[in-house]
Amino acid sequence: MAKIVWTRTDEAPLLATYSFKPVVEAFASTANIDVETADISLAGRIIAQFPERLTDEQKMDDALAQLGELAKKPEANIIKLPNISASLVQLKNAIKELQEDGYDLPDYPDKPANAEEEEIRDRYDSVKGSAVNPVLREGNSDRRAPQAVKNFTKKHPHSMQDWPADSKSAVATMDDNDFAHNEKSVIIDGDDELSFVLKAADGSEKVLKEGLKVEDREVVDATFMSAKALDSFLRDQVAYAKENNLLFSAHLKATMMKVSDPILFGHVVRAYFHDVFDKYGDELIEAGLNGENGLGHILESLDKLDNGNEIKKAFDKAQEDGAPLAYVNSHKGITALHVPSDVIVDASMPAMMKTGGQMWNKNDETQDALAIIPDSSYAGVYQTVIEDSQKNGQYDPTTLGTVPNVGLMAKKAEEYGSHDKTFKISSAGTVEVRNSAGEVLISHDVEENDIWRATQTKDEPIQDWVKLAVSRARTSGMPAIFWLDENRGHDATLIKLVNKYLADHDTEGLDITIMDPVSATKKSVERMRNGEDTISVTGNVLRDYNTDLFPILELGTSAKMLSVVPLMAGGGLFETGAGGSAPKHVQQVLEENHLRWDSLGEFLALAESFRHEAAKNDNAKAKVLASTLDKATEKLLDEGKSPSRKVGEIDNRGSHFYLAMYWAQELAAQSEESELAEHFAPIAEKFSEAADKIDAELMEVQGEGADLGGYYQPSDEQASKVMRPSATYNQLMEELKK
Repeated sequence: MAKIVWTRTDEAPLLATYSFKPVVEAFASTANIDVETADISLAGRIIAQFPERLTDEQKMDDALAQLGELAKKPEANIIKLPNISASLVQLKNAIKELQEDGYDLPDYPDKPANAEEEEIRDRYDSVKGSAVNPVLREGNSDRRAPQAVKNFTKKHPHSMQDWPADSKSAVATMDDNDFAHNEKSVIIDGDDELSFVLKAADGSEKVLKEGLKVEDREVVDATFMSAKALDSFLRDQVAYAKENNLLFSAHLKATMMKVSDPILFGHVVRAYFHDVFDKYGDELIEAGLNGENGLGHILESLDKLDNGNEIKKAFDKAQEDGAPLAYVNSHKGITALHVPSDVIVDASMPAMMKTGGQMWNKNDETQDALAIIPDSSYAGVYQTVIEDSQKNGQYDPTTLGTVPNVGLMAKKAEEYGSHDKTFKISSAGTVEVRNSAGEVLISHDVEENDIWRATQTKDEPIQDWVKLAVSRARTSGMPAIFWLDENRGHDATLIKLVNKYLADHDTEGLDITIMDPVSATKKSVERMRNGEDTISVTGNVLRDYNTDLFPILELGTSAKMLSVVPLMAGGGLFETGAGGSAPKHVQQVLEENHLRWDSLGEFLALAESFRHEAAKNDNAKAKVLASTLDKATEKLLDEGKSPSRKVGEIDNRGSHFYLAMYWAQELAAQSEESELAEHFAPIAEKFSEAADKIDAELMEVQGEGADLGGYYQPSDEQASKVMRPSATYNQLMEELKK
C-alpha cells in the first residue's frame, strides 16, 4: 500500500490538522493510499530527547530522525506543514508546559555547571531553531504561485496601503565589518575533516570545533560580524531614527539563526537603551538580562533585583525620550524589541511593504519606519523594493507578474544559523579553519564578542540546483536569474560553479543570467510591474526571504505558494507555506474559537503529493484525486470559502468542509475512474443536502474561548472536539470511510 506521511507540527497548522487530516485519510484511502502521521512538533522533538526520564506512555520515537532517513529513499512522499523554529524563549516555554503536564524534563541550563548539564543543554539545543528543515530537505526547492491562485488574486486583490508621497522609510545596514564583507570561501580538495581554532596573540589555542567532515569539492565559507562595528552602527541608527521621527525596528531571524541573531538582538536592545546599560549594565548582565531574550524578559525579571524598580523607571524614561519604537501589539504594550522571535525579517519586511513602508506605533497607527538589518548580505533587496515603491507607488496585485524561486537548500546547503558552526568569540585572536593536515584554509582576525560562523555546501546539491533552474526555465518559458554577488566570497565561488555546471545542460533558447541581488531585484520588480514573470534562483537564506517577499506582494501571503522539493533520491517533499502568523491565529482560537489559518497550502501540497504518487507508482486513482482536488480548490477560491479573519464568519473548519464537498462533487462528476465516481456520488449529494446545517453547526461554536488543553502539546481529545464541532459533518465523514 502506498504511503503519504503527514507531519504533525505546531500552533495553527497543528489545529488545522485535527480538522483536515480525517478528510485526507478518507479520500486517499480510495486510491489505496495510507496517510501516516509523524510528530515533528517542538514538544515532540523535546520529548524524544529524554526517553530515559519518561514513562512508557510518555516516550516518543524520534520521528524527525526517522523522516530524515525516509527522505533519502525513493519511496518518500512527505507533506511538511510549518513548524516552530524555536527561539530560546519558545523552547523554555514548551519545556515548562510539558513539565506541568507531568513530564520529568530538566530545566534548560543557561550556564551549565558540569558535564551533565552541558549534555542536557546540547540535547535541548538540537531542537532549537530550524532543526526540522535541514533534516528533511534532501532536495532543492521549487516554489511558485499556482496559476489558479494567481488568477483569483487578480480578480480579488488583497489590500495594500498606499505609500505616502513624502515617505522617509528606509533600510539601514552596515557598510563594513559585517558577515557579508568579511566572508571568505574555499572549495575542499578531497574528503577531509576540518577544525576551527581560536589562536590568541600569546600563541595559546582554543578549539572551537573539530572533526567536521567535508567532502571532495564541497564549498566551505567562514565570516564574522565585528561587535564593535555593530554597536557603533546601531547607536547611529537609534539617533537617526529619533532625529527623523522614524519607528525604530530590528529585523533579524532569531528563530533559524538561533546562535547569531539572538546575540545580534541583544546588541540592538542594549544600543537602544544604551543609557540604561551604561549605568546599570553590570547588574543587568550579571542577572542574565543582556537583551538577548528581549526587552520583555528584562522587564519581567527586574523584580528579582534589589533596585529593580529604579531600573524599570530608567527603561521607561529611555523609551519615552528615545526614538519611537515599532510595536507588535500596541494594545498590550509589546514593542518590536520585546521578544526576539516576534519580528522575523522574511515575514516582517514584506508586511512593511504592504502597509506603504510603515509599521505600527504605540498609538496603533502606522508610521514611517527605519528597518534595521545589520548584515548587508541581502538588506539591499528590501531597500531596492522600498525605493521602487517610493518612486512608482504601491504594487497592484491585479496586474503583477510573478517571481517564483528555485532555492539551493539540499543536504543543509548554506545552512546559516541552525548549526554548530557559529561562535561568540571569547577573546581576541585569529580564528583559523584548518584541514586534517594542519593547513590553514581560512583565517580571520577577531576581537572579543565578535560573532564568527561557517557554512557548508556540498557539490551534489549545487549541481542539482543548476539542473532544477534549467528545468524550470525550460518548462515555464520564464527568464531565470541567479542572484549572486561576485564581490562576496561564497557567491564568487558559486558563480564559477554555476557557469561550469550550466555547460552540462542544453540552455539553447533559454534566458539565464547571473546578477547581484540588488540588480536582480531591480530587474525582477521592473518586470513584475509590467506583468512579466522572472524566476529567482537563489541560495538558502535568500530563498527564505524571496519566497515570502514576492508572494506576499503578489498574493497577500506566502501560505498560498506551491512548494515542491524534488528529493535527490527520487522521492518528494511537499511543503505547505509559511507559519509566521500562526501564534496570533492560535491566540484568536483561545479567545474567540475562530481559526483564521488558511489551509490552501495544504490543499496545493496534497495535490502535488497525489500527482507524485500517480507518476511514481502508476496509480491512476491518485492522478484523478490530484486533478479533482485542484478543481475543488479553484472552486473554493471562486466561491469565497477561504477563512475570514473575523469571528462569526467562515474559518478554517468551514473551509475544510467546503473543500471536502467540492472535492467529492468533482470526483462524482469525473469519468476517468468510474469506481471513484460511484463511491463519491452519494456522499457528494449528502454533503450538499446538509451544507446549511453543517455551516450553522460550525458557526455556532464561535465567539467564546476554546480550551485546547495545551499550547505546545494540545490534548488530542480537546483539540479534536474544538476543531470538529459539527456532529452532522463528522457522521458523513464516517460514512465516507466505509
